[in-house]
Amino acid sequence: MELYIIRHGQTVWNAEKRLQGRRDIELNAYGRQLAGELGEKLENIPFDCIYASPLIRAYETACLIRGHRNIPIIRDGRLKEMSFGVMEGARVEEWLAEDCPYRFFFDAPDRYIPPEGGESIDDVMARTSDFLQQVIEPQYKTAARIMVVAHGALNKGLMCRIESNDKAHFWGKGLQKNCEADIFHYDGIRWHAGPEAI
Repeated sequence: MELYIIRHGQTVWNAEKRLQGRRDIELNAYGRQLAGELGEKLENIPFDCIYASPLIRAYETACLIRGHRNIPIIRDGRLKEMSFGVMEGARVEEWLAEDCPYRFFFDAPDRYIPPEGGESIDDVMARTSDFLQQVIEPQYKTAARIMVVAHGALNKGLMCRIESNDKAHFWGKGLQKNCEADIFHYDGIRWHAGPEAI
């Protein structure tokens, strides 16, 4: 079974380098263009189903990638982006400032402590692992190819589980670009990296 993990298209807040988290920010025109272009690249690849975050930027991306094909899109709350609590809307440069208590998020995720109302990396790793174990992996005999359309940090949680990374290596090869697709194979026992990202 193949699994395509895709980050949503660009939003105004992505362009402004703001933390979105659970804020329901829609795609901008460029984000819709990116999703449409990825849909064209994938239009001849058959998918059994698409799982999407219920947040509009991810769900709209999934719809644009699917296009006119008859592929079900299933929204799952476990695929919502990581919550950044009271820091949602903050610019990334504030987040990375030396005096910011959350500055370890990207460079030393094992030392990251979430802001008030935010999720920890452990929380994200737990719910993405649960989603893979309960939803995706049981389908390996019945589905040939599944797509997941979600978010930057959320997708890294999925990949952490797939690649057997610990919290210190949460970001793996780094944050996906908007509408970037990483591909993995599952043989019923373990996950394997697929071809280069699209």
